[in-house]
Amino acid sequence: MAVRYDSIVPWGRTFEEYVDMFDLEERDLEKSILGCGDGPACFNAAMHQKGKKAVSIDPIYKFTDEEIQRRIDETYLKVMQQTRENQEKFVWHNIKSVEELGEIRMSAMKAFLMDYNAGKKEERYLFAELPSLPFQDKQFDLALSSHFLFLYTDHLSLGFHIQSIDEMLRVADEIRIFPLVDMNANRSCYVDSVITRYRSLGFSAHEIQVDYEFQKGGNKMLRIYKNDNK
Repeated sequence: MAVRYDSIVPWGRTFEEYVDMFDLEERDLEKSILGCGDGPACFNAAMHQKGKKAVSIDPIYKFTDEEIQRRIDETYLKVMQQTRENQEKFVWHNIKSVEELGEIRMSAMKAFLMDYNAGKKEERYLFAELPSLPFQDKQFDLALSSHFLFLYTDHLSLGFHIQSIDEMLRVADEIRIFPLVDMNANRSCYVDSVITRYRSLGFSAHEIQVDYEFQKGGNKMLRIYKNDNK
């Protein structure tokens, strides 16, 4: 899927959000981690600062830092306005207000941009996208998908989800996907089919409630791994 510059809506999440969304323990952070569709999140930057291993892939990484910054400037106020108009769809617990949300997102994207050029040179930010990953089999211990699979159920087919999950499981021993709801905060109709398929193939596939909920109902992730890996 070719990504056009004018279709990008950058919206970066923090390292702390990744930890909570994916229920990452300290032992998980010691693993080699692949982030699929990380966009302008600062998880990779924070991992690098901590001396840990993370690689991020996203189609927006074909653009320069200046282009991404410009797109942030072009879309930020519109996203904030849309959030204000749909406040009832979110849980204002850890994040108290739309204004605080904006500050958190801008801070995360600033940290990402400060790390971006160095990270591209070090091949921590790679231009790639699901369902095809440019990595060797089992190159990573853990692969994460944040706010992509299941969220866009209306636009991405079950077949696309299966291809993407197959590919993530090819390159990583374990995968975690968050959230399991679609854009309308309904549990994706693909979740049960995915769980049934991978269990039938000998994988452990479980929904896990996590200590993170911003989109209403979005407090679960899917964890899949081969039973003989654990």
